[in-house]
Amino acid sequence: MSSLNKKFPRLLPTPITSGIKASDLIDGAFKAYNGGRLAEACRLFTQKMLAQDGTVGLSLTGALTPAGLGRAALVPLLKAGFVDWIISTGANLYHDLHYGLGMELFAGSPFLDDVVLRKDGVIRIYDVLFDYDVLLDTDAFVRQVIQGKEFQKTMSTDEFHYLLGKYVHERELQLGIKETSVLSAAYQHGVPVFTSSPGDSSIGMNVAAMSLRSSKLQFDVNRDVNQTAAIVYDAKSSGKTSSVFILGGGSPKNFMLQTEPQIQEVMGISERGHDYFLQCTDARPDTGGLSGATPAEAVSWGKIDPDTLPDCVVCYADSTITLPLLTAYALDRVAPRPLKRLYDRRDAMLETIRKQYLKHGTVEKIGHRTDLAKEKKGRSGRSVVGASRKKESTKEAAAGSRAGKAKR
Repeated sequence: MSSLNKKFPRLLPTPITSGIKASDLIDGAFKAYNGGRLAEACRLFTQKMLAQDGTVGLSLTGALTPAGLGRAALVPLLKAGFVDWIISTGANLYHDLHYGLGMELFAGSPFLDDVVLRKDGVIRIYDVLFDYDVLLDTDAFVRQVIQGKEFQKTMSTDEFHYLLGKYVHERELQLGIKETSVLSAAYQHGVPVFTSSPGDSSIGMNVAAMSLRSSKLQFDVNRDVNQTAAIVYDAKSSGKTSSVFILGGGSPKNFMLQTEPQIQEVMGISERGHDYFLQCTDARPDTGGLSGATPAEAVSWGKIDPDTLPDCVVCYADSTITLPLLTAYALDRVAPRPLKRLYDRRDAMLETIRKQYLKHGTVEKIGHRTDLAKEKKGRSGRSVVGASRKKESTKEAAAGSRAGKAKR
Protein backbone atom coordinates (compact mmCIF):
# COMPACT_ATOMS: atom_id res chain seq x y z
CA MET A 1 0.00 0.00 0.00
CA SER A 2 1.31 3.43 -0.94
CA SER A 3 2.40 5.73 1.86
CA LEU A 4 0.64 8.58 0.03
CA ASN A 5 -2.79 7.56 1.34
CA LYS A 6 -1.59 8.36 4.85
CA LYS A 7 -0.91 11.99 3.92
CA PHE A 8 -3.14 12.87 0.99
CA PRO A 9 -6.73 12.20 -0.10
CA ARG A 10 -7.17 9.91 -3.09
CA LEU A 11 -7.83 11.68 -6.38
CA LEU A 12 -11.15 10.15 -7.35
CA PRO A 13 -13.60 12.91 -8.35
CA THR A 14 -17.34 12.46 -8.19
CA PRO A 15 -18.94 12.05 -11.64
CA ILE A 16 -20.76 15.21 -12.71
CA THR A 17 -24.51 14.77 -13.00
CA SER A 18 -27.35 16.79 -14.42
CA GLY A 19 -28.65 19.49 -12.09
CA ILE A 20 -25.59 19.49 -9.80
CA LYS A 21 -25.23 22.52 -7.52
CA ALA A 22 -22.20 24.77 -7.93
CA SER A 23 -21.03 23.99 -4.39
CA ASP A 24 -21.20 20.23 -4.99
CA LEU A 25 -19.45 20.63 -8.35
CA ILE A 26 -16.58 22.46 -6.67
CA ASP A 27 -16.21 19.91 -3.87
CA GLY A 28 -16.60 16.93 -6.20
CA ALA A 29 -14.75 17.86 -9.39
CA PHE A 30 -12.33 20.72 -8.62
CA LYS A 31 -9.46 18.53 -7.46
CA ALA A 32 -6.22 19.74 -9.04
CA TYR A 33 -4.36 22.72 -10.48
CA ASN A 34 -6.20 26.03 -10.08
CA GLY A 35 -9.48 24.17 -9.85
CA GLY A 36 -8.05 22.59 -6.72
CA ARG A 37 -6.91 25.97 -5.46
CA LEU A 38 -10.41 27.38 -6.01
CA ALA A 39 -11.91 24.52 -4.01
CA GLU A 40 -9.39 25.23 -1.23
CA ALA A 41 -10.32 28.90 -1.44
CA CYS A 42 -14.01 28.09 -1.04
CA ARG A 43 -13.36 25.95 2.02
CA LEU A 44 -10.99 28.51 3.54
CA PHE A 45 -13.60 31.23 3.09
CA THR A 46 -16.49 29.27 4.52
CA GLN A 47 -14.81 27.17 7.21
CA LYS A 48 -12.27 29.63 8.63
CA MET A 49 -12.65 33.19 7.39
CA LEU A 50 -16.38 33.32 8.14
CA ALA A 51 -16.11 31.21 11.30
CA GLN A 52 -16.45 32.55 14.85
CA ASP A 53 -17.60 35.98 13.74
CA GLY A 54 -14.27 36.80 12.06
CA THR A 55 -13.91 40.12 10.26
CA VAL A 56 -13.56 39.85 6.47
CA GLY A 57 -12.15 42.63 4.30
CA LEU A 58 -12.60 42.55 0.52
CA SER A 59 -10.38 44.35 -2.00
CA LEU A 60 -11.58 44.93 -5.57
CA THR A 61 -9.57 45.60 -8.71
CA GLY A 62 -10.36 44.91 -12.33
CA ALA A 63 -13.56 45.90 -14.08
CA LEU A 64 -15.86 43.69 -12.02
CA THR A 65 -18.88 45.98 -11.57
CA PRO A 66 -19.23 46.86 -15.28
CA ALA A 67 -19.55 43.12 -15.91
CA GLY A 68 -22.51 43.00 -13.51
CA LEU A 69 -20.68 41.19 -10.72
CA GLY A 70 -21.60 43.87 -8.21
CA ARG A 71 -25.24 42.96 -8.46
CA ALA A 72 -24.67 39.26 -9.17
CA ALA A 73 -22.10 38.43 -6.50
CA LEU A 74 -20.94 41.31 -4.29
CA VAL A 75 -24.33 42.55 -3.13
CA PRO A 76 -25.37 39.01 -2.05
CA LEU A 77 -22.13 38.70 -0.03
CA LEU A 78 -22.80 42.01 1.74
CA LYS A 79 -26.42 41.10 2.37
CA ALA A 80 -25.40 37.76 3.93
CA GLY A 81 -22.87 39.43 6.24
CA PHE A 82 -19.96 37.68 4.52
CA VAL A 83 -18.02 40.90 3.78
CA ASP A 84 -17.53 43.44 6.57
CA TRP A 85 -15.46 46.16 4.87
CA ILE A 86 -14.21 46.95 1.38
CA ILE A 87 -11.33 48.67 -0.39
CA SER A 88 -11.99 49.22 -4.09
CA THR A 89 -10.66 51.04 -7.07
CA GLY A 90 -12.69 54.16 -7.73
CA ALA A 91 -13.52 52.82 -11.18
CA ASN A 92 -15.40 49.84 -9.76
CA LEU A 93 -17.46 52.18 -7.58
CA TYR A 94 -18.10 54.57 -10.45
CA HIS A 95 -19.37 51.87 -12.78
CA ASP A 96 -21.40 50.43 -9.91
CA LEU A 97 -23.37 53.68 -9.98
CA HIS A 98 -24.69 52.87 -13.47
CA TYR A 99 -26.63 49.92 -12.08
CA GLY A 100 -27.94 51.82 -9.07
CA LEU A 101 -29.17 54.60 -11.36
CA GLY A 102 -31.01 52.14 -13.59
CA MET A 103 -28.76 52.64 -16.63
CA GLU A 104 -28.23 50.03 -19.31
CA LEU A 105 -25.04 48.10 -20.07
CA PHE A 106 -24.82 45.41 -22.73
CA ALA A 107 -22.93 42.17 -23.39
CA GLY A 108 -21.04 42.81 -26.63
CA SER A 109 -17.86 41.57 -28.27
CA PRO A 110 -14.15 42.30 -27.80
CA PHE A 111 -13.68 42.28 -31.59
CA LEU A 112 -15.63 45.39 -32.56
CA ASP A 113 -14.15 48.36 -34.41
CA ASP A 114 -13.37 50.97 -31.74
CA VAL A 115 -13.17 53.80 -34.26
CA VAL A 116 -16.74 53.01 -35.29
CA LEU A 117 -17.79 52.73 -31.66
CA ARG A 118 -16.31 56.16 -30.95
CA LYS A 119 -18.25 57.68 -33.86
CA ASP A 120 -21.44 56.00 -32.60
CA GLY A 121 -20.93 57.20 -29.04
CA VAL A 122 -20.39 53.72 -27.58
CA ILE A 123 -17.96 52.88 -24.77
CA ARG A 124 -16.26 49.46 -24.67
CA ILE A 125 -14.73 47.69 -21.68
CA TYR A 126 -13.49 44.55 -23.45
CA ASP A 127 -16.85 42.94 -24.25
CA VAL A 128 -19.07 45.24 -22.13
CA LEU A 129 -20.77 48.04 -24.07
CA PHE A 130 -22.74 51.13 -23.05
CA ASP A 131 -23.69 54.50 -24.47
CA TYR A 132 -21.47 57.50 -23.82
CA ASP A 133 -24.50 59.15 -22.20
CA VAL A 134 -24.18 56.62 -19.37
CA LEU A 135 -20.92 58.34 -18.41
CA LEU A 136 -22.34 61.82 -18.82
CA ASP A 137 -25.48 61.07 -16.81
CA THR A 138 -23.49 59.37 -14.05
CA ASP A 139 -21.10 62.31 -13.91
CA ALA A 140 -24.03 64.71 -13.60
CA PHE A 141 -25.52 62.63 -10.77
CA VAL A 142 -22.25 62.73 -8.82
CA ARG A 143 -21.82 66.48 -9.30
CA GLN A 144 -25.38 67.25 -8.28
CA VAL A 145 -25.23 65.04 -5.19
CA ILE A 146 -21.93 66.40 -3.88
CA GLN A 147 -23.30 69.93 -3.98
CA GLY A 148 -25.24 68.96 -0.85
CA LYS A 149 -24.42 70.60 2.46
CA GLU A 150 -23.25 67.35 4.08
CA PHE A 151 -20.51 67.05 1.44
CA GLN A 152 -19.02 70.49 2.06
CA LYS A 153 -16.19 69.40 4.30
CA THR A 154 -13.11 67.21 4.48
CA MET A 155 -14.02 63.55 4.93
CA SER A 156 -12.58 60.07 4.63
CA THR A 157 -13.57 57.98 1.64
CA ASP A 158 -15.71 55.61 3.72
CA GLU A 159 -17.86 58.54 4.87
CA PHE A 160 -18.03 59.86 1.31
CA HIS A 161 -19.14 56.52 -0.09
CA TYR A 162 -21.64 56.06 2.73
CA LEU A 163 -23.29 59.39 1.88
CA LEU A 164 -23.12 58.70 -1.86
CA GLY A 165 -24.62 55.25 -1.26
CA LYS A 166 -27.55 56.87 0.55
CA TYR A 167 -28.43 58.88 -2.56
CA VAL A 168 -28.00 55.86 -4.81
CA HIS A 169 -30.35 53.92 -2.54
CA GLU A 170 -32.90 56.72 -2.76
CA ARG A 171 -32.68 56.64 -6.56
CA GLU A 172 -33.17 52.85 -6.52
CA LEU A 173 -36.35 53.34 -4.50
CA GLN A 174 -37.59 55.98 -6.93
CA LEU A 175 -36.95 53.65 -9.88
CA GLY A 176 -38.48 50.63 -8.16
CA ILE A 177 -35.27 48.60 -8.34
CA LYS A 178 -33.32 46.99 -5.51
CA GLU A 179 -30.09 45.16 -4.75
CA THR A 180 -28.39 46.51 -7.85
CA SER A 181 -25.59 48.64 -6.39
CA VAL A 182 -22.67 47.78 -4.09
CA LEU A 183 -22.61 51.33 -2.73
CA SER A 184 -26.32 51.20 -1.96
CA ALA A 185 -25.99 47.81 -0.27
CA ALA A 186 -22.97 48.99 1.72
CA TYR A 187 -24.97 52.00 2.92
CA GLN A 188 -27.91 49.82 3.94
CA HIS A 189 -25.77 47.22 5.72
CA GLY A 190 -23.23 49.53 7.37
CA VAL A 191 -20.23 48.22 5.39
CA PRO A 192 -17.39 50.78 5.16
CA VAL A 193 -16.13 51.27 1.59
CA PHE A 194 -12.74 52.89 1.01
CA THR A 195 -10.77 53.66 -2.10
CA SER A 196 -6.99 53.77 -1.98
CA SER A 197 -6.70 56.32 -4.83
CA PRO A 198 -9.67 58.67 -4.61
CA GLY A 199 -8.48 60.87 -7.48
CA ASP A 200 -7.98 57.95 -9.85
CA SER A 201 -11.52 57.52 -11.19
CA SER A 202 -14.39 59.44 -12.72
CA ILE A 203 -15.82 60.00 -9.23
CA GLY A 204 -12.59 61.70 -8.17
CA MET A 205 -12.47 63.62 -11.45
CA ASN A 206 -15.90 65.09 -10.78
CA VAL A 207 -14.96 65.94 -7.19
CA ALA A 208 -11.87 67.72 -8.52
CA ALA A 209 -13.91 69.66 -11.07
CA MET A 210 -16.38 70.79 -8.41
CA SER A 211 -13.49 72.17 -6.35
CA LEU A 212 -13.11 74.74 -9.13
CA ARG A 213 -16.68 75.79 -8.31
CA SER A 214 -15.68 76.36 -4.69
CA SER A 215 -16.81 72.96 -3.40
CA LYS A 216 -15.32 72.31 0.03
CA LEU A 217 -15.23 68.55 -0.42
CA GLN A 218 -11.76 67.11 0.22
CA PHE A 219 -10.67 63.53 0.93
CA ASP A 220 -8.94 62.79 4.24
CA VAL A 221 -6.51 60.05 3.22
CA ASN A 222 -4.87 60.13 6.66
CA ARG A 223 -8.13 59.05 8.25
CA ASP A 224 -8.49 56.33 5.62
CA VAL A 225 -5.11 54.86 6.63
CA ASN A 226 -5.87 55.03 10.35
CA GLN A 227 -9.51 53.97 10.00
CA THR A 228 -8.68 50.81 8.08
CA ALA A 229 -6.02 49.94 10.65
CA ALA A 230 -8.61 50.57 13.37
CA ILE A 231 -10.96 48.02 11.79
CA VAL A 232 -8.25 45.35 11.84
CA TYR A 233 -7.15 46.23 15.37
CA ASP A 234 -10.76 46.07 16.55
CA ALA A 235 -11.02 42.49 15.30
CA LYS A 236 -7.66 41.31 16.59
CA SER A 237 -7.81 43.02 19.99
CA SER A 238 -11.17 41.36 20.68
CA GLY A 239 -9.72 37.88 20.04
CA LYS A 240 -11.33 37.40 16.64
CA THR A 241 -9.75 36.84 13.26
CA SER A 242 -9.00 39.33 10.52
CA SER A 243 -9.15 37.97 6.98
CA VAL A 244 -8.42 39.48 3.59
CA PHE A 245 -10.26 38.43 0.44
CA ILE A 246 -8.37 39.91 -2.51
CA LEU A 247 -9.78 40.04 -6.04
CA GLY A 248 -7.00 41.06 -8.37
CA GLY A 249 -4.28 43.05 -6.64
CA GLY A 250 -2.94 46.53 -7.15
CA SER A 251 -3.35 49.46 -4.81
CA PRO A 252 -6.46 48.12 -2.99
CA LYS A 253 -4.54 44.94 -2.12
CA ASN A 254 -1.70 46.90 -0.58
CA PHE A 255 -4.04 49.30 1.20
CA MET A 256 -5.79 46.38 2.85
CA LEU A 257 -2.61 44.50 3.77
CA GLN A 258 -0.73 47.58 5.01
CA THR A 259 -3.10 47.83 7.96
CA GLU A 260 -0.91 45.38 9.87
CA PRO A 261 2.39 47.23 9.25
CA GLN A 262 0.56 50.42 10.21
CA ILE A 263 -0.32 48.83 13.55
CA GLN A 264 3.06 47.16 14.16
CA GLU A 265 5.77 49.07 12.32
CA VAL A 266 4.40 52.62 12.54
CA MET A 267 2.21 52.65 15.65
CA GLY A 268 4.40 50.31 17.69
CA ILE A 269 1.48 48.15 18.80
CA SER A 270 2.16 44.42 19.24
CA GLU A 271 0.47 42.37 16.51
CA ARG A 272 1.21 39.36 14.27
CA GLY A 273 -0.59 39.95 11.00
CA HIS A 274 -3.84 39.07 9.29
CA ASP A 275 -5.04 35.57 10.03
CA TYR A 276 -6.29 34.41 6.63
CA PHE A 277 -5.36 35.43 3.10
CA LEU A 278 -7.36 34.51 0.00
CA GLN A 279 -6.49 35.95 -3.39
CA CYS A 280 -7.77 35.39 -6.91
CA THR A 281 -5.34 36.85 -9.44
CA ASP A 282 -3.84 36.29 -12.86
CA ALA A 283 -0.62 38.13 -11.93
CA ARG A 284 2.70 36.30 -11.62
CA PRO A 285 4.93 36.73 -8.55
CA ASP A 286 8.24 36.75 -10.45
CA THR A 287 7.72 40.14 -12.14
CA GLY A 288 8.00 41.98 -8.83
CA GLY A 289 4.52 43.51 -8.97
CA LEU A 290 2.41 43.62 -5.83
CA SER A 291 -0.56 42.02 -7.60
CA GLY A 292 1.40 38.78 -7.84
CA ALA A 293 3.08 38.94 -4.43
CA THR A 294 2.43 35.76 -2.44
CA PRO A 295 1.16 35.49 1.14
CA ALA A 296 4.55 33.97 2.09
CA GLU A 297 6.22 37.19 1.00
CA ALA A 298 3.64 39.16 3.00
CA VAL A 299 4.77 37.33 6.16
CA SER A 300 8.18 39.04 5.95
CA TRP A 301 6.41 42.40 6.12
CA GLY A 302 4.28 41.44 9.12
CA LYS A 303 1.15 41.51 6.97
CA ILE A 304 0.25 37.85 7.50
CA ASP A 305 0.47 35.76 10.68
CA PRO A 306 3.11 33.08 9.95
CA ASP A 307 1.16 30.51 11.98
CA THR A 308 -1.74 30.64 9.51
CA LEU A 309 0.39 30.71 6.34
CA PRO A 310 -0.48 27.07 5.49
CA ASP A 311 -4.13 28.14 5.31
CA CYS A 312 -3.49 30.97 2.85
CA VAL A 313 -4.68 30.36 -0.71
CA VAL A 314 -3.85 31.99 -4.03
CA CYS A 315 -5.98 30.91 -6.98
CA TYR A 316 -4.46 31.97 -10.28
CA ALA A 317 -7.67 32.54 -12.19
CA ASP A 318 -9.83 35.37 -13.51
CA SER A 319 -12.00 36.97 -10.81
CA THR A 320 -14.97 37.00 -13.18
CA ILE A 321 -14.84 33.19 -12.94
CA THR A 322 -13.87 32.71 -9.31
CA LEU A 323 -16.07 35.34 -7.65
CA PRO A 324 -19.45 33.93 -8.80
CA LEU A 325 -18.36 30.41 -7.83
CA LEU A 326 -17.07 31.50 -4.42
CA THR A 327 -20.28 33.42 -3.79
CA ALA A 328 -22.50 30.50 -4.78
CA TYR A 329 -20.45 28.12 -2.62
CA ALA A 330 -20.57 30.38 0.44
CA LEU A 331 -24.28 31.08 0.19
CA ASP A 332 -24.98 27.36 -0.03
CA ARG A 333 -22.61 26.23 2.72
CA VAL A 334 -22.91 28.99 5.36
CA ALA A 335 -25.96 30.58 6.98
CA PRO A 336 -26.11 34.39 6.82
CA ARG A 337 -24.16 36.09 9.61
CA PRO A 338 -25.36 38.98 11.77
CA LEU A 339 -24.22 42.24 10.22
CA LYS A 340 -21.27 43.87 11.99
CA ARG A 341 -22.20 47.35 10.74
CA LEU A 342 -18.63 48.52 11.23
CA TYR A 343 -19.45 51.91 9.76
CA ASP A 344 -21.64 52.67 12.76
CA ARG A 345 -18.64 52.20 15.08
CA ARG A 346 -16.05 54.02 13.00
CA ASP A 347 -15.44 56.85 15.47
CA ALA A 348 -15.17 54.50 18.45
CA MET A 349 -12.74 52.18 16.65
CA LEU A 350 -10.57 55.10 15.58
CA GLU A 351 -10.45 56.46 19.13
CA THR A 352 -9.41 53.05 20.46
CA ILE A 353 -6.43 52.73 18.14
CA ARG A 354 -5.52 56.37 18.70
CA LYS A 355 -5.19 55.71 22.43
CA GLN A 356 -3.10 52.60 21.81
CA TYR A 357 -0.82 54.50 19.44
CA LEU A 358 -0.29 57.35 21.92
CA LYS A 359 0.47 54.73 24.57
CA HIS A 360 2.91 52.59 22.58
CA GLY A 361 4.08 54.62 19.59
CA THR A 362 6.96 57.05 19.29
CA VAL A 363 8.22 59.72 16.94
CA GLU A 364 11.65 58.10 17.05
CA LYS A 365 12.57 54.68 15.67
CA ILE A 366 10.36 51.80 16.74
CA GLY A 367 12.16 48.79 18.19
CA HIS A 368 12.35 45.76 15.91
CA ARG A 369 10.28 42.89 17.28
CA THR A 370 11.37 39.53 15.88
CA ASP A 371 10.33 36.96 18.46
CA LEU A 372 6.67 36.92 17.31
CA ALA A 373 5.71 35.72 20.79
CA LYS A 374 2.01 35.59 21.35
CA GLU A 375 0.46 37.28 24.32
CA LYS A 376 -2.84 36.06 25.69
CA LYS A 377 -4.95 33.94 23.35
CA GLY A 378 -8.62 34.54 22.72
CA ARG A 379 -11.09 31.85 21.83
CA SER A 380 -9.88 31.89 18.21
CA GLY A 381 -6.32 31.12 19.27
CA ARG A 382 -5.12 34.49 17.94
CA SER A 383 -3.20 37.04 19.96
CA VAL A 384 -5.42 39.31 22.00
CA VAL A 385 -3.45 42.53 21.85
CA GLY A 386 -3.85 44.61 24.96
CA ALA A 387 -5.70 41.92 26.89
CA SER A 388 -2.87 41.30 29.31
CA ARG A 389 -1.28 44.71 29.61
CA LYS A 390 -1.79 45.41 33.34
CA LYS A 391 1.79 44.42 34.11
CA GLU A 392 3.18 45.01 30.65
CA SER A 393 6.05 47.24 31.67
CA THR A 394 7.45 44.52 33.93
CA LYS A 395 6.93 41.81 31.33
CA GLU A 396 8.47 43.86 28.56
CA ALA A 397 11.54 44.68 30.59
CA ALA A 398 12.03 40.97 31.25
CA ALA A 399 11.38 39.80 27.71
CA GLY A 400 12.99 42.69 25.88
CA SER A 401 10.78 41.98 22.92
CA ARG A 402 8.23 44.75 22.82
CA ALA A 403 7.93 46.50 19.46
CA GLY A 404 7.42 49.92 20.93
CA LYS A 405 10.41 50.02 23.24
CA ALA A 406 12.32 52.61 21.25
CA LYS A 407 13.32 55.60 23.35
CA ARG A 408 10.60 58.22 23.25
